[in-house]
Amino acid sequence: MPSACDSLIDDIEDMVSSSDPTPLERQSARKSIMPRSRKKKELLKHISLLLISSLIPGTQTIWMKTWGCSHNNSDGEYMAGQLAASGYKMTDNPSDADLWVLNSCTVKNPAEDHFRNSIKKAQEQQKKVVLAGCVPQAQPRMDYLKGLSIIGVQQIDRVVEVVDEAVKGHSVRLLGQKKDGGRRLGGARLDLPKIRKNPLIEIISINTGCLNACTYCKTKHARGDLASYPIEELVERARQSFQEGVCEIWLTSEDTGAYGRDIGTDLPTLLWRLVEEIPDGAMLRLGMTNPPYILEHLEEMAKILNHPHVYAFLHVPVQSASDSVLMDMKREYCVDDFKKVVDFLKERVPGVTIATDLICGFPGETEKDFQETVDLVKLYRFPSLFINQFYPRPGTPAAKMEQVPAHMKKQRTKELSQLFHSYNPYDHKVGERQHVLVTEESFDAQYFVSHNKFYEQVLVPKKAEFKGKMIEVDIYEAGKHFLKGRPVEESKPFTPSIAKPLQKGEVSGLLKPGEARNKTNTHTHTHTHTGRSCLLPY
Repeated sequence: MPSACDSLIDDIEDMVSSSDPTPLERQSARKSIMPRSRKKKELLKHISLLLISSLIPGTQTIWMKTWGCSHNNSDGEYMAGQLAASGYKMTDNPSDADLWVLNSCTVKNPAEDHFRNSIKKAQEQQKKVVLAGCVPQAQPRMDYLKGLSIIGVQQIDRVVEVVDEAVKGHSVRLLGQKKDGGRRLGGARLDLPKIRKNPLIEIISINTGCLNACTYCKTKHARGDLASYPIEELVERARQSFQEGVCEIWLTSEDTGAYGRDIGTDLPTLLWRLVEEIPDGAMLRLGMTNPPYILEHLEEMAKILNHPHVYAFLHVPVQSASDSVLMDMKREYCVDDFKKVVDFLKERVPGVTIATDLICGFPGETEKDFQETVDLVKLYRFPSLFINQFYPRPGTPAAKMEQVPAHMKKQRTKELSQLFHSYNPYDHKVGERQHVLVTEESFDAQYFVSHNKFYEQVLVPKKAEFKGKMIEVDIYEAGKHFLKGRPVEESKPFTPSIAKPLQKGEVSGLLKPGEARNKTNTHTHTHTHTGRSCLLPY
């Protein structure tokens, strides 16, 4: 039986048409062709490098994006450090990266929307993706996460394994809990390599999870119940940080006030151990604590906040000033408990800064409930206030409650914001002389950012010699969120770091135990290279 091609082509010669060039014409055309200058060896080398970078894990460039709280940022720093230490190159330009690590936050809908959009963007740009943080940990079976690699919040010490497999085109999911003899641990080891976003600031997670069951909270689904790190491990981490030139430590967790209840200790015990390690001029900042677990420690907390190496600052979210709403939220305290915390600390720690959070439009919130919240803000005139419109998070009890109409939620959020912006909390500070610790650059890159004893933001001139130093300033201007300070001429900057700080992008935690970095004191820098370091853009 003849084939389908028989009627079109009888012989190979039939494939040459009359319009094709003759052999003579082809030979003539060769004279105008310029040979490529690339040598065969160079070409082979180029092809080899392309194959290596696309197939062998540890040779690719990685971009990491983190959303959310300081706990999440600490996790991101640890993941970046491990990846860099294993050979991957970190970049802050997503288009340059072969793979994106997206470290998510599940607190509010907009944060998850940004996360979802970033996944879509990565796929459109044909980037490989590894997902981390609270969103995939809480709901790994979401449709838009199908087929993608996930690293769980307690598995960040295995991020290199997951990225290695993702580079090969495999999908891997590590979502388990860290346990020791059946007891849940705080998470991955604290002495892992990390890349600090700011080499002067160390973020230490003291525990994960919490003891509450707030009806609106999705983070509980990801971080779980309370699990604290032992005091010795936390003290050793602080010690290591100071040996790497850090001059400010932030303690973080979902609820620092609950620290230690699962391991037979408490927050004040930890804090007194930590302050013993803090060099002169260096500072410690406490993280968020819910009212119930700080109430029994008020006496000790006041003493700690008065310590010269501890910022007189505490973040205590009240969420609502209505006891009815607080009950529906299952917050396990009443508004009088919150007031007791604030009043006690204001009395015992003169000038203390109390920051708080408020949710507008929680299900069932009446106009009367909302006005109670407004009255609380008028009473305390909080200098730092985080106002959040309520978003029902899927899978939470609050999502099933009868919702406040969207326009009402927006109006209440707007009203509370207007109240907050109606007063200036720092005007009375103008004319004061203060000591401030300079740790970062302002968003507009015009100033250095420092903080005084009360963790109030003080903008100072952008002079290289001020970075990482404790300096004395005269306050000459006050804004809504900041003060401006003029350095006192006769005062010399003081260096709190006991070692030369790491450079930006340098991997922390690669020194052998007992080794110290380049030693320094308040006047001199001795340059002696010790240990191993990786310098990579981040």
